[in-house]
Amino acid sequence: MERWQDLKYHEIYEGTLEGLHRRRSIDPGFTLEDARRQLEQLYVLDGNDWLGRGELGDIVSMATIAAYEAFIALWSAEEAPVAEFEKGEH
Repeated sequence: MERWQDLKYHEIYEGTLEGLHRRRSIDPGFTLEDARRQLEQLYVLDGNDWLGRGELGDIVSMATIAAYEAFIALWSAEEAPVAEFEKGEH
């Protein structure tokens, strides 16, 4: 990526990740499953590029998806020890 592309990617990625963490901290109704459903919708939108969204749109889509994937992975990892404990696997 060129410098402007790299900067835009990181701007979108960090902003999306920060927004997801903020939402999780202030919205008790926001669940891991909600985040997963939103990611699935992002995959659909990414695949619906038949008109072409351009280079900037592609960067925004890639960074947003990557942020959701990272957020979900972190949240899932936090819940894994709890799930193991509840199943008696400690």
